[in-house]
Amino acid sequence: MRPTVVPSSHPVFRATPFGVVAVLWAPGRDGAEVCRLWLPRPERLAREAVAAVCPGVPAAGCAAISALLDQVEALLNGAAVSFTLGGLRLDRCSAFQQRILRATHAIPRGRVSTYRLLARQAGAPGGARAAGMALAANPFPLVIPCHRVVRSGGALGGYGGGAAMKRALLALEGMPFRDAAHVLCGPEFGGNPARPPPHSEDSLEAGLNTGRLPFEFTL
Repeated sequence: MRPTVVPSSHPVFRATPFGVVAVLWAPGRDGAEVCRLWLPRPERLAREAVAAVCPGVPAAGCAAISALLDQVEALLNGAAVSFTLGGLRLDRCSAFQQRILRATHAIPRGRVSTYRLLARQAGAPGGARAAGMALAANPFPLVIPCHRVVRSGGALGGYGGGAAMKRALLALEGMPFRDAAHVLCGPEFGGNPARPPPHSEDSLEAGLNTGRLPFEFTL
């Protein structure tokens, strides 16, 4: 992604149940443009992250950014929220990252996809690691719900806000879990009650593709 700070950009902060989130925005030709959104991280607060990127830039908001932060706060309180891509500076991302981010944006609440399936959808079969890197650098978390992407075996994988926040977000959205670190793919959802299903990449993703499991990859 290109440098975050653009001329006339300003940060805005909002307290949420998970901590303070921050949005960096700038006036654009068609209204406010979102340059980046920061989550609270276990090792670094959003305010500290903003100060490192744009030191001394005063906070300032506008109606459109306040409305966006209202949606973010509602989502973090457990509400079902649908975000649009309008106003996001996706043009500052590479073409591949844009494809990954757009595919991720289409994953509905209460469902997950995998890094490998996203890579395949973006035209890069075998590019799961590249898809993971694209999402690790997601400049618009929550708006583009990278918390809904897991590893092929059902493991949660990484998240900018930390593993605990990723799990909590998925739980708020109704995803079941096999254990603390894996989303559930088990007999309750179409498997054999007498034998726990395998958790290999192929078995999980076959379920994703056929709809037998409580996961979807929807575009």
